[in-house]
Amino acid sequence: MTSSTIVPTIWTELAGVDFRVATVDAGGVPTRSLQAGAGEPVIFLHGTSGHLEAFARNIGDHARRYACHAIDMLGHGYTGKPDFPYEIPRYRDHLLAYMDANGIESAHIVGESLGGWVGARTAIDAPERVASLQLLCAGGTVANPKVMERIRTTTRQAVTRDDVELTRARMRLLMADAEDATEELVAIRHTIYHRPDFVATIDNLLCLQNMETRLRNVLRPEDLARITAPTLIVWGRDNPFGEVPEAAAMHEAIAGSELVLFDACGHWPQHEQAVRYNEVSLAFLAKHPVSR
Repeated sequence: MTSSTIVPTIWTELAGVDFRVATVDAGGVPTRSLQAGAGEPVIFLHGTSGHLEAFARNIGDHARRYACHAIDMLGHGYTGKPDFPYEIPRYRDHLLAYMDANGIESAHIVGESLGGWVGARTAIDAPERVASLQLLCAGGTVANPKVMERIRTTTRQAVTRDDVELTRARMRLLMADAEDATEELVAIRHTIYHRPDFVATIDNLLCLQNMETRLRNVLRPEDLARITAPTLIVWGRDNPFGEVPEAAAMHEAIAGSELVLFDACGHWPQHEQAVRYNEVSLAFLAKHPVSR
């Protein structure tokens, strides 16, 4: 990147898009959401310790055809943080409560990392609510102690120490190219990480990095086999939190699923390779309209 390169901001990514940021009461949990577009609903779910800005590069293209909802999940971002461990059924119930609050009977679910874990669990437990499913570097199918320790340690350090370099390192860990961890994203996450409610509930948020808790929530092949929604799996070949065989195993377990691998891509394919991802996603969504 040269000194003359213009780096798009979230504002420029959304320029020309009619959108609103609203707080929705989802089962008693105030939930921050970015809503844009009209048509069949598409709900975007971020990863562990993330926030809705993870999809800033995707909302504009998708909102031309769909009603987009990017949310801060339970205990994340500016959404409410009740004091209990955030296990997968809690996230599922919060997602369904958000859908109920917005009158959404069935939606396309796009989940990155933790969001994919939540989306898959919802597709298993409430198949009538999930029109299609996208798993972007989705978590939840393995319990790798080294990966879990990396997530727990880097997140906790960035939250408990007021050093922006730790947040910057946490964001860069996600990307194949460090430049994709823009200073704007670092600033957003650093601000969230140091909100008093976030600091106070960090153990609730990181509970899935505890082996006993994770094994209680993990999705096994027989669980994935119960997914009937059309499913797209997108994976970065340089994903630091899961190698390609993990994606291949998901693909094998979910009947009729599609698997797309992105070269030179880490854990945020929707952000790192937004142009390609948007094309792949929109083509997939067009093939699988919400049943009437």
